[in-house]
Amino acid sequence: MTGPGARPGNRRLLLNLLWDVVAPTALFYGLRGAGVSTFAALLAGAVVPACSTGVQWVRRRRLDGLGSFVAVVMLLGVAASLVSGSTRFMLAKDGWVTAFAGLWFLASAWGPRPMAFLGGRPFLEGRFRSDGTSWDTLWEREPAFRRIWRVSTVIWGAAMLADAAARITMAYTLPPDSVPGLGALLWPVTLVLLQVVNGVYYEVSGLWRITAGTAPRTVPADPSTQA
Repeated sequence: MTGPGARPGNRRLLLNLLWDVVAPTALFYGLRGAGVSTFAALLAGAVVPACSTGVQWVRRRRLDGLGSFVAVVMLLGVAASLVSGSTRFMLAKDGWVTAFAGLWFLASAWGPRPMAFLGGRPFLEGRFRSDGTSWDTLWEREPAFRRIWRVSTVIWGAAMLADAAARITMAYTLPPDSVPGLGALLWPVTLVLLQVVNGVYYEVSGLWRITAGTAPRTVPADPSTQA
């Protein structure tokens, strides 16, 4: 995402990355330096993103589709960690959660609204290469628009599963204290690669021509195919 219209979304993404990735990692190593056990330090770090989601719910009194997804994933991760009591499982938690997220993305690709659509909409709709047309209108009228977001969601899901495999492998093969740091470094790598791959795909597929109103309009598809 580039250009002035994408700046608010980029700032929000950066803040989320700092709170959900950097803060838990810093807390882990701070607690380990203070002599806290690896499991307890990992558990403390896992609570930080869950608290962030809770604060957002309290402020807004609701969670949209993407917010609900994040909340469920975070809660599952913390619950699984408490039940297992295993340091190695705790280290692999982010991998298992990411795998769950990847499967959720893949399943949503054929649902009413794919996860990539829900995630991209707050950052892009009406801000980046847009003629002001609602994405709901584009979804109803443009088969290409629907196809682009379904394919993008599959790309995200596949990337998440690959990321998850790397995290789980690291968790069970590397020294425990090295895993959180390496896992934190893997997040920006995955996100940057996804941004590049999706950015190229959006350009080649004509997404921006559709949102800007410069692509040829198509005849509305049969409603039964728009779910």
